[in-house]
Amino acid sequence: MTFNPQPSQQHDSIPMNATDDDYEIITSEEVDRVLDALDQLMSSTESENIRSILELAADQVYGLVYEDEEELDADDSELSAAEQQDEAA
Repeated sequence: MTFNPQPSQQHDSIPMNATDDDYEIITSEEVDRVLDALDQLMSSTESENIRSILELAADQVYGLVYEDEEELDADDSELSAAEQQDEAA
């Protein structure tokens, strides 16, 4: 089995199956559970190579829910600042 440690460029949402246009809903609770399990696994892993792969996996799992929220929060902050500048002018 060949493993490519480089993260692939994937879409944030993966279709549930090849014929279905619906997208799977992933909750923050599920992401938190998976991240906790990966953290426990990383802490019990001696191999630096395996630990780095698990860290990449954790980053990708985290991004399924939280990176979109962070981007939305940043966009809201930018809009709010722009509105305040317009009101001051």
